[in-house]
Amino acid sequence: MQIVILDCLMARRRIMQEVLDDRFPQYDVRFFQTAGETIAHLRDGLDDVLAIVLDHDLDLIPVDGHRLIDPGTGRDVAEFLATQPAVCPVVTHTTNSPAAVGMLAVLDDAGWTTYRVIPVGELKWIRSLWLRAVRNAIGGLV
Repeated sequence: MQIVILDCLMARRRIMQEVLDDRFPQYDVRFFQTAGETIAHLRDGLDDVLAIVLDHDLDLIPVDGHRLIDPGTGRDVAEFLATQPAVCPVVTHTTNSPAAVGMLAVLDDAGWTTYRVIPVGELKWIRSLWLRAVRNAIGGLV
């Protein structure tokens, strides 16, 4: 079983990996930097996913010093998920409140169980608020 995470910042991803390795070492954690990669992965293996974690605002990705790739948003993934059977909980983490409300509305309307985390205080929220939300999300499933 996998925990799939869409997040673009390496510092956050490192801490998320640490806390998940400590609390849930039995699960494979898959990180993605773009909405498109996340959707492609979920399209091929949604049945093996225990939980999905989505950030909304993703940083542009520099390529060869001259171009930037638009990674999409967590809303893109939420809209894809809304077309699929609800098979696992989704945790969102973003400081973009209007975007969070939109993501949650799309998912909730499609029958997905959702949890929202509002990041606060540097990265400390990952070890507390975020971990609690992920634990609650998968707690009823395992």
